[in-house]
Amino acid sequence: MTQVDFYLLQKTAVYDRLLFACRLADKAFGQGNQVYLHTDSEAQSTELDQLLWTFQPGSFIPHQLASGYQPRQAAGPEVLVGHQQPPAQYRQLMINLSSSVPDCFSRFERMIEIVVEDAAIKANSRINYRFYKDRGYPLVTHTIN
Repeated sequence: MTQVDFYLLQKTAVYDRLLFACRLADKAFGQGNQVYLHTDSEAQSTELDQLLWTFQPGSFIPHQLASGYQPRQAAGPEVLVGHQQPPAQYRQLMINLSSSVPDCFSRFERMIEIVVEDAAIKANSRINYRFYKDRGYPLVTHTIN
């Protein structure tokens, strides 16, 4: 069963949510995990793709947009960013930055939701939390200062 983690950031900017997603993706990638960053739109995917290149000097995370997905020649993990269904082989970690629960979340070992002090994001996150809870998914909440 998918483990669902909610990270509650004590920040108000939506941009902080994206930065935290990059940090989580970097950490997960460093631990050898495939990561799918799920967004609401092509525009948000593109913004996140650019941020993954620049969020931390000296860091390199092999990643690409799902819209142009080409499996890498070398074996190993990578990070994929998109707003549609991820490729079937992605099953380890999904970081959800979209406003709703993705249909395919349950095939992942772990699902992460990131919440900031933004009214719309908090409202959507509460709906998502109830969705997971009502279906019996294990939930863990982390408060990040």
